[in-house]
Amino acid sequence: MNESNREASAIEGFGSLAQQTRLAAVRHLLAVHPESLPAGEIARLCEVPHNTMSTHLGILNRAGLVSVEKDGRSMNYRADVDGFRGLLEFLSQDCCHGRPELCGDAFELPSQAVAAEPTAKFITPAFNVLFLCTQNSARSIMAEALLEKIGRGRFRAYSAGSHPAREPVPEVIERLKALGHDVSRLHSKSWDEFKGPDAPRMDFIIALCDAPNGQFCADLGVQFVTGAWPLPDPAQFKGSPTERTTLLNELYAMIRRRIEIFTSLPFDSLDRMAVKARLDEIGDTTRVSP
Repeated sequence: MNESNREASAIEGFGSLAQQTRLAAVRHLLAVHPESLPAGEIARLCEVPHNTMSTHLGILNRAGLVSVEKDGRSMNYRADVDGFRGLLEFLSQDCCHGRPELCGDAFELPSQAVAAEPTAKFITPAFNVLFLCTQNSARSIMAEALLEKIGRGRFRAYSAGSHPAREPVPEVIERLKALGHDVSRLHSKSWDEFKGPDAPRMDFIIALCDAPNGQFCADLGVQFVTGAWPLPDPAQFKGSPTERTTLLNELYAMIRRRIEIFTSLPFDSLDRMAVKARLDEIGDTTRVSP
Protein backbone atom coordinates (compact mmCIF):
# COMPACT_ATOMS: atom_id res chain seq x y z
CA MET A 1 0.00 0.00 0.00
CA ASN A 2 1.50 3.36 -1.04
CA GLU A 3 1.81 6.36 1.28
CA SER A 4 -1.33 8.17 0.13
CA ASN A 5 -3.43 5.03 0.43
CA ARG A 6 -2.10 4.32 3.93
CA GLU A 7 -2.97 7.84 5.01
CA ALA A 8 -6.46 7.63 3.49
CA SER A 9 -7.03 4.29 5.23
CA ALA A 10 -5.91 5.72 8.58
CA ILE A 11 -8.15 8.77 8.18
CA GLU A 12 -11.13 6.53 7.42
CA GLY A 13 -10.35 4.29 10.39
CA PHE A 14 -9.96 7.09 12.91
CA GLY A 15 -12.93 8.92 11.43
CA SER A 16 -15.16 5.87 11.87
CA LEU A 17 -14.37 5.88 15.60
CA ALA A 18 -15.14 9.57 16.03
CA GLN A 19 -18.79 8.93 16.85
CA GLN A 20 -20.30 7.86 20.18
CA THR A 21 -22.38 4.86 19.03
CA ARG A 22 -19.63 3.42 16.80
CA LEU A 23 -17.05 3.81 19.54
CA ALA A 24 -19.38 2.02 21.98
CA ALA A 25 -19.99 -0.80 19.48
CA VAL A 26 -16.26 -1.30 18.99
CA ARG A 27 -15.67 -1.43 22.74
CA HIS A 28 -18.37 -4.10 23.15
CA LEU A 29 -16.90 -6.17 20.32
CA LEU A 30 -13.39 -5.91 21.68
CA ALA A 31 -14.67 -6.98 25.11
CA VAL A 32 -15.88 -10.33 23.72
CA HIS A 33 -13.16 -10.90 21.11
CA PRO A 34 -12.57 -13.40 19.51
CA GLU A 35 -16.31 -14.09 19.85
CA SER A 36 -18.79 -12.28 17.59
CA LEU A 37 -22.12 -10.62 18.36
CA PRO A 38 -25.31 -10.34 16.27
CA ALA A 39 -26.15 -6.86 15.06
CA GLY A 40 -29.31 -6.85 17.15
CA GLU A 41 -27.41 -7.62 20.33
CA ILE A 42 -24.92 -4.82 19.63
CA ALA A 43 -27.89 -2.49 19.09
CA ARG A 44 -29.32 -3.51 22.45
CA LEU A 45 -26.01 -2.95 24.23
CA CYS A 46 -25.64 0.49 22.59
CA GLU A 47 -29.32 1.30 23.16
CA VAL A 48 -30.04 2.29 19.55
CA PRO A 49 -32.57 0.95 16.96
CA HIS A 50 -31.48 -2.08 14.91
CA ASN A 51 -31.51 -0.24 11.58
CA THR A 52 -29.40 2.59 13.00
CA MET A 53 -26.88 0.11 14.35
CA SER A 54 -26.64 -1.62 10.97
CA THR A 55 -25.61 1.68 9.39
CA HIS A 56 -22.90 2.25 12.00
CA LEU A 57 -21.59 -1.31 11.66
CA GLY A 58 -21.40 -0.87 7.89
CA ILE A 59 -19.15 2.17 8.39
CA LEU A 60 -16.88 0.26 10.78
CA ASN A 61 -16.75 -2.68 8.36
CA ARG A 62 -15.72 -0.47 5.45
CA ALA A 63 -13.03 1.07 7.65
CA GLY A 64 -11.63 -2.39 8.30
CA LEU A 65 -12.28 -2.35 12.06
CA VAL A 66 -14.98 -5.04 12.18
CA SER A 67 -15.65 -8.12 10.09
CA VAL A 68 -19.07 -9.58 9.33
CA GLU A 69 -20.29 -13.12 8.73
CA LYS A 70 -23.70 -14.63 8.12
CA ASP A 71 -25.07 -17.23 10.54
CA GLY A 72 -28.41 -18.44 9.23
CA ARG A 73 -30.56 -15.33 9.13
CA SER A 74 -28.30 -13.40 11.51
CA MET A 75 -25.41 -11.11 10.65
CA ASN A 76 -22.65 -11.49 13.22
CA TYR A 77 -19.88 -8.95 13.75
CA ARG A 78 -16.38 -9.42 15.18
CA ALA A 79 -13.68 -6.88 16.03
CA ASP A 80 -10.88 -6.95 13.45
CA VAL A 81 -7.76 -6.63 15.59
CA ASP A 82 -5.52 -6.42 12.54
CA GLY A 83 -7.34 -3.25 11.55
CA PHE A 84 -6.75 -1.70 14.97
CA ARG A 85 -3.13 -2.80 14.93
CA GLY A 86 -2.72 -1.04 11.61
CA LEU A 87 -3.98 2.24 13.08
CA LEU A 88 -1.57 1.97 15.99
CA GLU A 89 1.31 1.19 13.67
CA PHE A 90 0.44 4.23 11.56
CA LEU A 91 0.65 6.46 14.63
CA SER A 92 3.83 4.93 16.01
CA GLN A 93 5.77 4.68 12.74
CA ASP A 94 4.50 7.62 10.70
CA CYS A 95 3.21 10.27 13.05
CA CYS A 96 6.03 9.80 15.57
CA HIS A 97 8.66 9.70 12.79
CA GLY A 98 10.43 6.73 14.30
CA ARG A 99 10.69 8.34 17.76
CA PRO A 100 8.85 5.89 20.07
CA GLU A 101 9.97 7.88 23.14
CA LEU A 102 7.29 10.42 22.24
CA CYS A 103 4.62 7.90 23.11
CA GLY A 104 6.37 6.04 25.93
CA ASP A 105 5.33 2.39 26.13
CA ALA A 106 1.79 2.94 24.80
CA PHE A 107 2.44 0.94 21.65
CA GLU A 108 3.85 -2.04 23.50
CA LEU A 109 0.44 -2.80 24.97
CA PRO A 110 -1.17 -4.31 21.84
CA SER A 111 1.64 -6.82 21.36
CA GLN A 112 1.40 -7.83 25.04
CA ALA A 113 -2.35 -8.34 24.68
CA VAL A 114 -1.89 -10.43 21.54
CA ALA A 115 0.70 -12.60 23.27
CA ALA A 116 -1.73 -13.32 26.11
CA GLU A 117 -4.63 -14.09 23.79
CA PRO A 118 -4.25 -17.91 23.56
CA THR A 119 -4.60 -18.30 27.33
CA ALA A 120 -7.16 -15.52 27.90
CA LYS A 121 -10.44 -16.49 29.48
CA PHE A 122 -13.62 -15.09 28.03
CA ILE A 123 -16.99 -14.72 29.63
CA THR A 124 -19.44 -17.47 28.66
CA PRO A 125 -22.00 -15.97 26.26
CA ALA A 126 -25.34 -15.27 27.91
CA PHE A 127 -28.57 -17.01 26.91
CA ASN A 128 -31.06 -14.83 25.03
CA VAL A 129 -34.61 -15.34 26.29
CA LEU A 130 -37.75 -13.88 24.68
CA PHE A 131 -40.98 -13.71 26.71
CA LEU A 132 -44.04 -13.60 24.51
CA CYS A 133 -47.64 -12.72 25.38
CA THR A 134 -50.57 -11.11 23.60
CA GLN A 135 -50.05 -7.37 24.13
CA ASN A 136 -46.56 -7.22 25.66
CA SER A 137 -47.94 -4.82 28.23
CA ALA A 138 -47.84 -6.69 31.55
CA ARG A 139 -46.85 -10.36 31.95
CA SER A 140 -43.97 -10.41 29.47
CA ILE A 141 -42.83 -6.96 30.63
CA MET A 142 -42.65 -8.25 34.21
CA ALA A 143 -40.78 -11.36 33.08
CA GLU A 144 -38.23 -9.30 31.12
CA ALA A 145 -37.55 -7.06 34.13
CA LEU A 146 -37.29 -10.01 36.52
CA LEU A 147 -34.92 -12.06 34.36
CA GLU A 148 -32.63 -9.07 33.80
CA LYS A 149 -32.34 -8.73 37.58
CA ILE A 150 -32.26 -12.40 38.60
CA GLY A 151 -30.17 -13.58 35.63
CA ARG A 152 -27.23 -11.40 36.73
CA GLY A 153 -25.66 -11.24 33.27
CA ARG A 154 -26.04 -14.97 32.49
CA PHE A 155 -29.29 -14.25 30.65
CA ARG A 156 -30.38 -11.44 28.36
CA ALA A 157 -34.11 -10.82 28.59
CA TYR A 158 -36.43 -9.59 25.85
CA SER A 159 -40.21 -9.39 25.52
CA ALA A 160 -42.73 -8.95 22.71
CA GLY A 161 -46.40 -9.40 21.87
CA SER A 162 -48.35 -11.08 19.10
CA HIS A 163 -50.68 -8.04 19.09
CA PRO A 164 -48.69 -5.40 20.99
CA ALA A 165 -50.28 -2.56 22.91
CA ARG A 166 -49.16 1.03 22.45
CA GLU A 167 -47.43 0.98 25.84
CA PRO A 168 -47.10 -1.16 28.97
CA VAL A 169 -49.83 -1.03 31.61
CA PRO A 170 -48.96 1.97 33.84
CA GLU A 171 -49.75 0.01 37.01
CA VAL A 172 -47.23 -2.65 35.98
CA ILE A 173 -44.48 -0.09 35.42
CA GLU A 174 -45.28 1.54 38.77
CA ARG A 175 -45.09 -1.79 40.60
CA LEU A 176 -41.78 -2.70 38.93
CA LYS A 177 -40.34 0.70 39.90
CA ALA A 178 -41.53 0.22 43.48
CA LEU A 179 -39.87 -3.20 43.56
CA GLY A 180 -36.50 -1.82 42.49
CA HIS A 181 -36.43 -2.67 38.76
CA ASP A 182 -34.94 -0.57 35.99
CA VAL A 183 -37.88 0.24 33.70
CA SER A 184 -36.14 2.72 31.40
CA ARG A 185 -35.99 0.34 28.42
CA LEU A 186 -39.29 -1.47 28.87
CA HIS A 187 -41.76 -0.86 26.04
CA SER A 188 -44.41 -2.78 24.11
CA LYS A 189 -43.35 -4.17 20.74
CA SER A 190 -44.23 -6.81 18.16
CA TRP A 191 -42.42 -10.10 18.10
CA ASP A 192 -41.92 -9.45 14.37
CA GLU A 193 -38.92 -7.35 15.49
CA PHE A 194 -37.20 -10.60 16.47
CA LYS A 195 -37.62 -12.33 13.10
CA GLY A 196 -35.27 -10.25 10.95
CA PRO A 197 -31.59 -10.92 10.14
CA ASP A 198 -30.41 -8.15 12.47
CA ALA A 199 -32.43 -9.37 15.46
CA PRO A 200 -30.74 -11.07 18.42
CA ARG A 201 -30.77 -14.83 18.02
CA MET A 202 -32.98 -16.37 20.70
CA ASP A 203 -32.00 -19.41 22.73
CA PHE A 204 -35.39 -19.70 24.44
CA ILE A 205 -38.85 -18.36 23.73
CA ILE A 206 -41.37 -18.63 26.57
CA ALA A 207 -45.07 -17.99 25.92
CA LEU A 208 -47.03 -16.50 28.82
CA CYS A 209 -50.47 -16.38 27.13
CA ASP A 210 -53.36 -17.68 29.22
CA ALA A 211 -54.12 -20.62 26.92
CA PRO A 212 -56.49 -22.41 29.38
CA ASN A 213 -58.75 -19.34 29.15
CA GLY A 214 -58.64 -18.94 25.38
CA GLN A 215 -55.52 -16.79 24.84
CA PHE A 216 -53.07 -18.08 22.26
CA CYS A 217 -49.71 -16.70 21.21
CA ALA A 218 -48.34 -16.79 17.70
CA ASP A 219 -46.88 -20.04 16.37
CA LEU A 220 -43.28 -20.11 17.54
CA GLY A 221 -42.09 -22.76 15.09
CA VAL A 222 -39.69 -25.59 15.89
CA GLN A 223 -36.32 -23.86 15.57
CA PHE A 224 -36.34 -22.54 19.15
CA VAL A 225 -36.38 -24.17 22.57
CA THR A 226 -39.81 -23.07 23.72
CA GLY A 227 -41.90 -23.31 26.83
CA ALA A 228 -45.45 -22.42 27.87
CA TRP A 229 -46.05 -20.65 31.17
CA PRO A 230 -49.75 -19.72 31.05
CA LEU A 231 -50.47 -16.81 33.38
CA PRO A 232 -53.58 -14.69 34.09
CA ASP A 233 -53.96 -11.51 32.03
CA PRO A 234 -53.89 -8.34 34.18
CA ALA A 235 -56.24 -6.74 31.66
CA GLN A 236 -58.91 -9.01 33.14
CA PHE A 237 -58.23 -7.98 36.75
CA LYS A 238 -61.26 -6.36 38.38
CA GLY A 239 -61.88 -4.54 41.63
CA SER A 240 -60.56 -1.50 43.45
CA PRO A 241 -57.05 -0.12 42.94
CA THR A 242 -55.97 -1.89 46.13
CA GLU A 243 -57.40 -5.21 44.92
CA ARG A 244 -55.71 -4.81 41.52
CA THR A 245 -52.39 -4.07 43.20
CA THR A 246 -52.77 -7.25 45.24
CA LEU A 247 -53.39 -9.25 42.07
CA LEU A 248 -50.38 -7.67 40.36
CA ASN A 249 -48.21 -8.57 43.35
CA GLU A 250 -49.44 -12.17 43.13
CA LEU A 251 -48.68 -12.27 39.39
CA TYR A 252 -45.21 -10.84 40.03
CA ALA A 253 -44.56 -13.57 42.62
CA MET A 254 -45.71 -16.28 40.19
CA ILE A 255 -43.37 -15.06 37.47
CA ARG A 256 -40.48 -14.58 39.87
CA ARG A 257 -40.80 -18.14 41.18
CA ARG A 258 -40.73 -19.59 37.66
CA ILE A 259 -37.73 -17.51 36.64
CA GLU A 260 -35.82 -18.50 39.77
CA ILE A 261 -36.34 -22.16 38.87
CA PHE A 262 -35.48 -21.54 35.20
CA THR A 263 -32.19 -19.76 35.96
CA SER A 264 -31.12 -22.56 38.29
CA LEU A 265 -31.47 -25.33 35.65
CA PRO A 266 -28.24 -27.26 34.88
CA PHE A 267 -28.14 -26.21 31.21
CA ASP A 268 -24.70 -27.76 30.62
CA SER A 269 -26.01 -31.25 31.42
CA LEU A 270 -29.41 -31.09 29.69
CA ASP A 271 -30.13 -31.76 26.02
CA ARG A 272 -32.70 -29.82 23.99
CA MET A 273 -35.61 -32.15 24.73
CA ALA A 274 -34.80 -32.23 28.44
CA VAL A 275 -34.72 -28.44 28.60
CA LYS A 276 -38.06 -28.26 26.76
CA ALA A 277 -39.59 -30.70 29.26
CA ARG A 278 -38.26 -28.72 32.22
CA LEU A 279 -39.60 -25.46 30.77
CA ASP A 280 -43.08 -26.93 30.50
CA GLU A 281 -42.83 -28.33 34.03
CA ILE A 282 -42.02 -24.85 35.30
CA GLY A 283 -45.18 -23.54 33.61
CA ASP A 284 -47.39 -26.24 35.13
CA THR A 285 -49.40 -24.39 37.77
CA THR A 286 -50.03 -27.66 39.60
CA ARG A 287 -46.27 -28.01 40.15
CA VAL A 288 -45.16 -24.43 40.74
CA SER A 289 -46.86 -22.36 43.40
CA PRO A 290 -46.53 -18.60 43.80
